[in-house]
Amino acid sequence: MSPEIILTVIIVYFLALIIISRITGKGANNQSFFLANRSAPWALVAFGMIGSSLSGVTFISIPGKVGAESDQFSYMQMVLGYLAGYVFIAYVLMPIYYRLNVTSIYSYLGERFGIAANKMGAAYFLLSRTLGSAIRLLLVAQVLDAFVFSAWGIPFEATVAISIMLILLYTFKGGIKTIIWTDTLQTVFMLVSLIVSIYYLWDTMNTGEESLVASISESPYSKIFFFDQFMTSPHHFAKEFIGGFFICIGMTGMDQDMMQKNLSCKNLKAAQKNMMSFSVVLLLVNFLFLCLGAILFMYALKNGIEIPVSESGTLRTDLLFPQIALKAGLPVIIGLTFIIGLVAAAYSSADSAMTALTTSFCVDILNIEKKPVENQTKIRKTVHIGVTIVNFIVILILHKTLDLSAIGKIIVFAGYTYGPLIGLFLFGLYTSYKPGDMSIIIVSLLAPVLTWVIMFYTSKDFYAIGAELILLNVLITVVGLWICSILFDNKPKIKQGIHAV
Repeated sequence: MSPEIILTVIIVYFLALIIISRITGKGANNQSFFLANRSAPWALVAFGMIGSSLSGVTFISIPGKVGAESDQFSYMQMVLGYLAGYVFIAYVLMPIYYRLNVTSIYSYLGERFGIAANKMGAAYFLLSRTLGSAIRLLLVAQVLDAFVFSAWGIPFEATVAISIMLILLYTFKGGIKTIIWTDTLQTVFMLVSLIVSIYYLWDTMNTGEESLVASISESPYSKIFFFDQFMTSPHHFAKEFIGGFFICIGMTGMDQDMMQKNLSCKNLKAAQKNMMSFSVVLLLVNFLFLCLGAILFMYALKNGIEIPVSESGTLRTDLLFPQIALKAGLPVIIGLTFIIGLVAAAYSSADSAMTALTTSFCVDILNIEKKPVENQTKIRKTVHIGVTIVNFIVILILHKTLDLSAIGKIIVFAGYTYGPLIGLFLFGLYTSYKPGDMSIIIVSLLAPVLTWVIMFYTSKDFYAIGAELILLNVLITVVGLWICSILFDNKPKIKQGIHAV
């Protein structure tokens, strides 16, 4: 498939997004940018969240995980943990956010503990989402660089700059109000691409002797549940389920990016409908991505296609999909749907991330609501540009340092950066203690360090830490806050129940 065709598809795609942004951005103000004036239809939000939740990493990296003998369909165990996490978010966290009428969810930490907790929670989100967003965009930029722009001698830095500037262009005015509509369009493209890719790849490979379901189930890639070797396998069901539960709470329920869309709904009931319907569809979509992965590896094995290798010699299974879709001589429809699906998945996640980063920095760090009204829009636009520049720099840094599966890196980073954030929220929800500002700062900073030390010095032959790494971080945070509250802060307990503040 020629680079010219790919580029044409991308240009047409972004023109459509820009047209949508022009329509939805009319009369937009800061309330439109941050919360879409709290008038977004819940069904539209739920559908659009599928694309922003999955991202380009899911589109490439999840199918790539299937090929590893120890992975196969084990990711579904984590997805089941996500499902339990969404229930907790819908019926424990969201009622608190709506009752407090927050713009940034970290305002809860400020109400419960004070300014230090508010700033610390926002800081961890800014760090977490910046890294996560950068990894997602990095993977897509690498694909576009390898299969499109490098053919014309365009440097990788320019590919990244173009990608990130296009996001700024169509989100700059309308923010979340625009993203709710663009994400809906992008989710449609992503799901159509997924289904078309599965159909055509299977049709190309199928000999007519057995069904798609039978072929996948009989392949060496389809094992879902792992109940043996609890100590030495990171894929044991309990580890992945518990890890998925807490990762979901952190990366959705305590993440400004994902919750900002939920808070744009008209009321709590609509937001809960959005969350639960979204979670069920997400379960199915993740399973389809794993099925796609099995088909890709079966196709590669049958046709002698080798898995791409990085410069350091590491297998890049997350690049097998673009390798087959764009360079295996398949019908043009497969390459076109791959590019459309990849770009749609990538930018539906990245655009909302940059908007959420802008929102959190404005509200939690700069206290924009306390600034003169005539300066607020200018401050928000300046921060938005600054977030874009920071993302560009981080992507280039990660390009030089990352050499592993993108989805694996995101899960590891989430374990370290979301752990203290979840710990702060849970401590506020389920205890009546109020630790001091210094205790919160010290514990929140030390928890990831202690988690890393335990992770580093734990023998994999004795116990292999997997996705439950985040639980360890949460426990260290909660225990640390409890000890500090008792030993050092000596503050009277507050009346505190599960529905805090």
